[in-house]
Amino acid sequence: MPRAGLTPAAVTRLALELLDESGSESLTLKNVAARAGVATPSLYKHVQSIDHLKDLMAITVLDEAAAEIGAAVMGRSGREALEAFLTAYRGYALRLPHRWSLIEHPASADPAVEAAATRLVEVAYAVVRGFGLADDGLIDAVRTLRAAVTGFIALEQGGGFQLGRDPGESFRYLVSILAAGLAAG
Repeated sequence: MPRAGLTPAAVTRLALELLDESGSESLTLKNVAARAGVATPSLYKHVQSIDHLKDLMAITVLDEAAAEIGAAVMGRSGREALEAFLTAYRGYALRLPHRWSLIEHPASADPAVEAAATRLVEVAYAVVRGFGLADDGLIDAVRTLRAAVTGFIALEQGGGFQLGRDPGESFRYLVSILAAGLAAG
């Protein structure tokens, strides 16, 4: 019989807490079970495998990010929406760097993970539509936004910005360049 209060959602929450505290190297069923206060085999009543747990984590994180970033852009358009999108995206990554890795690298064939990723990408589509883009231009713009912000975050988190200038200033420059490009597009 499953432990009272332990559900797939509860196991996912515990795994995300572990991820936040210790990074992906610590993410094992044994460590999640210890955090839950159960033996490792007991987790199989709630998750099928570590890969299934990672899928549940990715869905949770993608939905969390889509809600947060979507709220930041709500009611805005054009450059204001773009700036809100990029700032919220970076803010999420800076605040929760290990979760951010699940956003850009969900690595799953699970349709539920794909659907969650699509919900986040739809926020980006809403932003670029405000620049009057259509069809293939929308796809190119969303890919460009994601590549730019993901690259910036990866460099920032990886210590790639060693020059004396504040990365926040460089980020504002990135926003300006992207806004100008989208406006010209």
